[in-house]
Formats: sequence, C-alpha cells, structure tokens
Amino acid sequence: MFVTAGDGLSLHVRKYGSQVASALPVVCLPGLARTAADFHPLATALAADPANPRLVLALDYRGHGQSQYDRNASNYTIRVALADLSTVLAAFQITSVIFVGTSFGGVLAMMLAIMPPVAAAGVILNDIGPVMEPRGLMRIKNYVGKLPIARNFEEGAEILRWLFKAQFTKLGPQDWVAFAQRTWQEGHGTLVPSHDPKLARALRGISLERLPTLWDQFNALARIPLMVIRGANSDMLARSTLNEMLARRDQLEVVVVRDQGHAPLLAEPKVIRRIAAFVASCDRPTRD
Repeated sequence: MFVTAGDGLSLHVRKYGSQVASALPVVCLPGLARTAADFHPLATALAADPANPRLVLALDYRGHGQSQYDRNASNYTIRVALADLSTVLAAFQITSVIFVGTSFGGVLAMMLAIMPPVAAAGVILNDIGPVMEPRGLMRIKNYVGKLPIARNFEEGAEILRWLFKAQFTKLGPQDWVAFAQRTWQEGHGTLVPSHDPKLARALRGISLERLPTLWDQFNALARIPLMVIRGANSDMLARSTLNEMLARRDQLEVVVVRDQGHAPLLAEPKVIRRIAAFVASCDRPTRD
C-alpha cells in the first residue's frame, strides 16, 4: 500500500493481516539502509497467529524500497522520518501500537513511543540501545550508498558475505542469496541497491567522536513493556550498554541471538516465537 507524505512524496507500506483484528497492531521499522522486506517472516507469523491475529505494518522510509526517492538529500533525517511515520500511523488510524525497530528503526521507535498522540503498548529494540558504538557506525558509513554493482543475486550474496561474514558466522549459501534479494532490487539489466545512494550524504555529518546518547528517551520508556534483541557478534550494541539498560529498569526482556551480529535477521523460528510471546503479552493491560 502507499501513503502520501506531508510534502507529497509517496511512501510504501507492507500490510499484513486485517485492520479489524482485535489484537494490537505492530509497526516494523527497518534499519538505516534496509527495507520493509526484512520483516517478512516475522510479519507473516504475527499476522497469522491463530491465537492473536493482528495487523502488521512494515515501512519503507523515503528513499528506500518501493517508496519514492527524495530529490533533496537533506530530507533524509530523523526529523523527516518521524513526520513520515506519524503520517502513516494516522492514515491507518493507529493510536495504540507495538513497535519493532531495527537499528535506526529502534531509534525512531524510542522517539515515537513517547510522542503524542500515539500510545506505545510495547517496544522491541533490535540491536540498538541508548549508546551506539563508533566501530559499528563506522562500518555502516563505509558501505551505505557505496555498495558495489552486483550483476545477479548470487554475486550480491558474495559481496554481502565478504562485508558481513564476521557478523553472521553461520549463514549458508541460500541465506546469503536471500540477504542479497533484500539488499538489491532489479533495475535496468542489473541490480541496484534498495536504498537511495544519496543516503551517504546524510551520514557524512555524523561525528563519531561526539555521538549523542539516548538515555533520556530510554528512561522515558520506563512504563512501556520493552524487549531488547542483541546479536551476540554485534558491534553496535555493546554488552556494557545492555547491562546498563538492565540496571535502569526492573522489567526488560532480553534475547541474545547466537552467531549473528548487527542486526539479527529476525527470521529464526525460535526468535519469532519469543517476539510473538512478548507481543501477545502487550495486549494485556498492565496492573500497578
């Protein structure tokens, strides 16, 4: 489906399940250079859950996937992304929601969760926390907007394996091909990245020496059910940051995904079951 942003740009939204489902809707927010396609296994499972079928939306930010690319690269900012997401939530008349945010999407989720008029009934942060590690951000800066041209998905799989083999140590050949199919899309006789190369410009202004922290936003989630998923090989969410998150709140569900780094793919049945159980628990109102 497509929603028109405030400035007229077309935003693509994958919609799973029924909008009249009684369970709370889930909104999935991808990483900086990723698309809604990353959430397909998870969204399919949540929407078709026999006990709690629900509406699941997965978004392509502007400049990603099937959303329109912005001619003005300066619009690839958190502020504009938040405005776009608010427009999407309003279009679907969503006022209470569970967010699943991967990396950059988790930053947006932390911010959206405390912004009226949306009421967050739960937040899942996929390999992101209040402190982002410079090493992980440097690695992302080195490939966003700079991916080599792949002639086919098998070649793309080899490129990704070379880039991410230290993060994802147990993926098989078909896993890498599937990863490539979510990273490139078919263009004019070749493959093109599934994000606007101009995104690289938005990253140039980030100083790795003066990275902001999001502890204020994290602390503001104190009364919202929270799950944190961390890749065991992550170079973005440090163990020390996760330990500090655990120290700051009594109830925090943690899932560590073995043999994966930044960010876990959310496709393993065991991980999907953990997420589904947490999401179902958010349907039940908490008691003080």
